[in-house]
Amino acid sequence: MDEKRKLYKSVVNPLLLKPSRSLPGEVAVIGAGINGVDIGYYLKSSLADLRLILVDTAEETLESAEKQFTGYVKNSVDKKKIKEEQGRRILDNVTYTTDLNKIKDADMVIETLTEDNSSKKKEVSSRVEEIVGPTAIITSNTALFPPDRIFTGMKNPARATVTHFFAPAWRSIPIEVVAWEKVSQEVLDYLSWVFAMTGKVPMVTNNAVCLMLGRIFNNWCNEAAYLLDDATAGMIDHVAEEFVSEGPFRTLNATKGNDIVLEGNTLQMEEGSHYLPSPALKSVHEWPTKKPGSAFDVPGDKATMIRDRLLGVLFSQSCDIADRNIGTLEDLNFGSQVALGFTKGPMDIMHDMGEGAARQVVNRFQTARGGFPGFTRPYRDYQDFRRYILLDEIDGVKIITIRRLQAMNAIREELNNEILALLKEYENDPNTKGFVLTGYGTAAFSAGADIGTFPDMLGDIEKGTQAARDWAKVQPYMDRLGKPIVAAINGVALGGGLELAIRCHGMVATANARFQFPEIMLGILPAIGGTIVPYRKWPKGAGLFHEMLCAARPINVKEALEIGMVSKVVNSYYEMIREAVKEVNDLTGRIKRIPDGKVDIPKMEMPENPMAGKLALSKESISIIIKTVEKGAQAERFIDALEIGYRGFGEIACTEAAKEGVAAFMEKRTPVYSK
Repeated sequence: MDEKRKLYKSVVNPLLLKPSRSLPGEVAVIGAGINGVDIGYYLKSSLADLRLILVDTAEETLESAEKQFTGYVKNSVDKKKIKEEQGRRILDNVTYTTDLNKIKDADMVIETLTEDNSSKKKEVSSRVEEIVGPTAIITSNTALFPPDRIFTGMKNPARATVTHFFAPAWRSIPIEVVAWEKVSQEVLDYLSWVFAMTGKVPMVTNNAVCLMLGRIFNNWCNEAAYLLDDATAGMIDHVAEEFVSEGPFRTLNATKGNDIVLEGNTLQMEEGSHYLPSPALKSVHEWPTKKPGSAFDVPGDKATMIRDRLLGVLFSQSCDIADRNIGTLEDLNFGSQVALGFTKGPMDIMHDMGEGAARQVVNRFQTARGGFPGFTRPYRDYQDFRRYILLDEIDGVKIITIRRLQAMNAIREELNNEILALLKEYENDPNTKGFVLTGYGTAAFSAGADIGTFPDMLGDIEKGTQAARDWAKVQPYMDRLGKPIVAAINGVALGGGLELAIRCHGMVATANARFQFPEIMLGILPAIGGTIVPYRKWPKGAGLFHEMLCAARPINVKEALEIGMVSKVVNSYYEMIREAVKEVNDLTGRIKRIPDGKVDIPKMEMPENPMAGKLALSKESISIIIKTVEKGAQAERFIDALEIGYRGFGEIACTEAAKEGVAAFMEKRTPVYSK
């Protein structure tokens, strides 16, 4: 069994699981402080009809919790994030109580007591076990204590583990779920499934103090505190901002994190005295620092020293986590970004530096701070993982899951390259029947493509055309793929995400799926076949495709089913994947290729006042879309039609509308098109 499978024994994407029980109907949260309220609000936001019980020993804490909870709902309604009716449902069936016996019917109990005492957590878990039913699951929200220090005294520890939420729990998507020797696989799988169903990304970690990401956070901050002997907090934060959205001291201020780092590194001293917490963490309550991006003069040699030490501890802990299988490289890299605010994962930073520079940083750090772990394996071992996709297998079919939930699974070039490499790796594998491509979560297959590189090609037709060709690496390979690949659409499929889906040989979807080409709202067109492929694969839908391209009209699953885009619509993620696997089997030896030959399409008309909702669109851009679609439909060869589509993107990239649309998107404002 490889190291990943020691943690993920069933599947890596928990939504592939057939749940052993339904979603919880009643959850109790022990501790009504800020973490307890945030966890409760996350649960009720996802499961509005859930019965929630918040328990605390202090009436004033419960009063504060109710005020906070109500405030969250009001704020969401005021900002139109939710409707008033949903807000009322969230507030219904919430009980605030000092009576622990009120939790007796709970399906799940989450303890959220403070991190200063594992004995108290252990005592509470035993009391909870005496009250709840035999099938209730019991968890502890802790960043420090592994489950064997909390649950070993229970009569049935198989139903208990640590589930570490990241602040604020109502918004932050990652959660660490600990696999330890006494928890049952059924409970571990069920918890992972529940969290994935309710919008989070569960990351399974091993039974170790400070879990996985706590080791990164605590030691990053602790090393920053040791650097105060040679630099100010402001200097250190400024240098750190090359790698994180906020420096360590500003983060400590925001999270009141001094005590967590002190506790965490004291625990890690069980592994060596080099983890001794910095005394500075005990002496300062509020660190003097500035807002991210503030001008700050840090002498070059001092900046290099700070940078080396921070990267040294980051790489040291990352290697140790990988070497001891505390977590997977995929989760470490992903979690550091979505939970801790790193702009790139530690292994990406290491990759960008190159092996030589990374080893030098770690060697210098180990010399300066003796005892810390470092590289123990070849450098390539720490880079050998997929950053953006997960791989599972069902009945000989490879299930590829796009996991960029923080960006609604948006496509980027590196992600497409990972899919391409995986297809090449398994296409000739006799044990692989085919592939299913899906998105993580229940909201999005893929909500488009990252447009960060778009400004570089605006105004240059050749650059724009070549960029479209360069982006289209995996799609032509899928056209020629010898084994079936089926898209399983688990929500919205937009723009570049839809362009990826339509190149699959088949498509199934959940009932909430929606398909859209929103590019015209940015003054551009779909670059990688969106103006070409739909007309050749599903000519019956040509009229709809005109509207999708020229007016950003979304279509639902019923419409997609009617024109043949989708072959099956189901109600759950689990059913969707099973139908997709069935479709792979049905398509084996019978893949229908995108045809050559001209395509008859209805005439495209320029609207007098083109609109997408309330947004006035660019007639100049629409005229290029019309020309591209019509010219592509007249091409005798599919490959030539694709080239026409690439050229159309290059042409539209030279318009004022494209410049305005992309700029408006980057600046988070509504575009205003002049022509």
